[in-house]
Amino acid sequence: MDIFIQQIINGLTLGAVYAVVALGYTMVYGIIQLINFAHGEVVMIGAMVAFSLIVTLAPTGLPPLLIVLIAAGCAIPVCMILGYAMERIAYRPLRGAPRLAPLITAIGISIILQHVAMMIWSRNPLAFPQVIKTVSYDVAGATITNVQIGILVISTAMMAALAFMVYRTKLGAAMRATAQNAPVAGLMGIDSNRIIAATFVIGAAMAAVAGVMVASYYGIAHYTMGAPLGLKAFCAAVLGGIGNLPGAMLGGLLLGVVEALGAGYIGDLTGNVFGSNYQDVFAFIVLILVLVFRPQGLLGERVGDRA
Repeated sequence: MDIFIQQIINGLTLGAVYAVVALGYTMVYGIIQLINFAHGEVVMIGAMVAFSLIVTLAPTGLPPLLIVLIAAGCAIPVCMILGYAMERIAYRPLRGAPRLAPLITAIGISIILQHVAMMIWSRNPLAFPQVIKTVSYDVAGATITNVQIGILVISTAMMAALAFMVYRTKLGAAMRATAQNAPVAGLMGIDSNRIIAATFVIGAAMAAVAGVMVASYYGIAHYTMGAPLGLKAFCAAVLGGIGNLPGAMLGGLLLGVVEALGAGYIGDLTGNVFGSNYQDVFAFIVLILVLVFRPQGLLGERVGDRA
């Protein structure tokens, strides 16, 4: 039972990060039907910018929490600018093009961002400074750290804030109207270009925070870290129902728990030959099963093709 509780804690921590990143995918897809495969690289850029700031500020003697907050506060606007530039330069000119064109463009942007990060921060894995001392707490025989608690609290707060914005504010109403029918929303006085750009910016801001959380949790940052994280977050979005905000949250949490339980129990049964070494496999097994048996996702609605 203690192993089960430990894996649930680990899975919820990882799943909360997946959910935050998946929200960026699902918001963009819900509005312009685009899978932004460069979103994982935005997470990576956020982690790298935070790394540079923490390394610079660590010797100054500032309080550790303040250093992390400053680093995250600088990473967020950098990623927001990057998200806006991606939408304005790469995606907006292709908005009326066949769907394959923006999809290939997204993959190209992902590769470009990876190589730009490699030139700036080198190709070597970077040890993310652990400026905040890790404190462990016992929960029913399992262990949870202050870093895990922080990730869960911050992720929950961001998801709640995003849900409030989408369903309770004028900006959220404009986003939902644009997602429903952009031309009609334009007739109602909604600037669809601004709303779409705002969607990219909000998703990029959340990706920046996710990057800081992932790097702090694993203690490492690398220029390729965004690709596997982005793919798994995409799997989470598909699992919950792409384009559905509650679905992205549920899908992220479920995917994290499935990964943790699979890695823990299969690794334990096979003497760790499998499990943690192959935990990435579980995400894609889940994706295949969902696409085969419920392609609209857990909370998605089946929509018939238009005549």
